[in-house]
Amino acid sequence: MFHVFTGLISLYVIWRFVLPLSVSKPVKALLSVLLLAVAEHHLVTRNFFGSMASPEIPATLLMALGWLFGSLLLLAMLLLARDVGGLAVYAVSRERGRRLWAAARWRQVAAVLAVALAAIGVWQAVRVPDVKTLEIVLPKLPPELDGFRVVQLTDLHASRLLEAPWIDAVVKKTNALNPDLLVITGDLVDGTTAARVADVLPLQALRARHGVYAIPGNHEYYAEYQRWLPAFDKLGLRLLLNDHVTLTPNGKRLVLAGVTDRMAGAYDQPMPDVKQALAGVQANDPVILLSHRPAGAALNAQAGAGLQLSGHTHGGQILGPHLLTQLANEGYVSGQYQVGAMSLYVSNGTGLWPGFPIRLGRPSEITQIVLRSPAASAPQ
Repeated sequence: MFHVFTGLISLYVIWRFVLPLSVSKPVKALLSVLLLAVAEHHLVTRNFFGSMASPEIPATLLMALGWLFGSLLLLAMLLLARDVGGLAVYAVSRERGRRLWAAARWRQVAAVLAVALAAIGVWQAVRVPDVKTLEIVLPKLPPELDGFRVVQLTDLHASRLLEAPWIDAVVKKTNALNPDLLVITGDLVDGTTAARVADVLPLQALRARHGVYAIPGNHEYYAEYQRWLPAFDKLGLRLLLNDHVTLTPNGKRLVLAGVTDRMAGAYDQPMPDVKQALAGVQANDPVILLSHRPAGAALNAQAGAGLQLSGHTHGGQILGPHLLTQLANEGYVSGQYQVGAMSLYVSNGTGLWPGFPIRLGRPSEITQIVLRSPAASAPQ
């Protein structure tokens, strides 16, 4: 379905951009073939260079392909905006609507803008993220734990695009925050344990006073899930697989729970089970739940979670089209939401999938969450 969708996008650009050009038919044919090749480059990397999830080609080439693919998508969006606008104008004035549809200047400006924005988007995608700090009130959190700091990393996607030096820079920036607790909410890697062994090695340097915990995302299941579990353990990452731990900072209880990802079902692995993850949790315990996808937040709130930390969406990656990602994730795409008595925070992600390295208006992040006690936050 993905390849059909990208193919249709390229055909639309050929129809509305290439065919109206004042160039020879051979040039139009060549441009059309190139656009189709860019649109379907994932087929080539999937069949000859690794997999769809983990293209094993040099980072420079991945960035170049991301720039070309991003340019194609952005050009399609700009052309579509022109065509929809032209339709609205046509309803008032047929002549003006036709002129807008045929305007060569708009095509030229759209092409330059798409190429420039895609280049900026690639740079935004591969830079080391800034730290985003926010405060969240956690129900049932004792006043003694007010100010407890949780750092969330998510969607690291260690790959040929985001290799060991990038991971190392993220680790150093994270450790500099000196967090009380560090969590990674899935999609740590793209590729096999053999392909990523050097790239994930910096993760063993992650430090937090009360531990470093992680859960799987959908991408963990695409390649050697069973091998990644002991590999993560060797790195000092404790996986919470429909399970929880009870931390006791300052002698007070704080429950951290984690669930698997629903992609597990396609690989005969345990599906996410929040009831199992919270089994045995005391009624008065404050609960932080790690769930890679924000979808299902309402059920997690009903199960007793006070705060859910998620990723998966990458914030939609591009402002505007992010609304499609939001629709696909029960309305959750980026930032903080209130779901019943539970707060949900959806990170834009620390990294992203190497098959689409573009960010525009949806920056990556290392998230520092300062927990607040309801008692300490209540007005005096």
